[in-house]
Amino acid sequence: MKPDFLNDAISEAQRGLSEGGIPIGSVLVHHGKIIGRGHNRRVQKHSTILHGEMDALENAGRQAGHIYREAELYTTLSPCAMCSGAILLYGIPKVIVGENKNFTGQEDQLRSRGVIVETIQDPQCITMMAKFIKDHPQLWNEDIGS
Repeated sequence: MKPDFLNDAISEAQRGLSEGGIPIGSVLVHHGKIIGRGHNRRVQKHSTILHGEMDALENAGRQAGHIYREAELYTTLSPCAMCSGAILLYGIPKVIVGENKNFTGQEDQLRSRGVIVETIQDPQCITMMAKFIKDHPQLWNEDIGS
């Protein structure tokens, strides 16, 4: 069964795709409430760091440390090294990953540092990313695909 907040992350990914960007979305949840949502906006903002997870953290705004340590991060794709670093930096204890078939990020590193990582293998996430990679290999490869 797909966690409800993963649907919100998928909506963010679809929003990014509709804007001409890379379809990766994320939401940061604290005690059952979304406090930050985002999607990969590297293309839209000509940014090197606005991955879905980074955008969700940015949009959550400055939070007290305990908020991050009590939060869960939902993301449509396995977190890359940069996003995993932010997860570790802020002490986010749990990450729910939509899929890691198209890209396996730093899940093992997160687990080795005590983060609970649940990978869903959601068919919608898998299909959306696979189609994007097939249709836009050059854009995918300029970032984390290469």
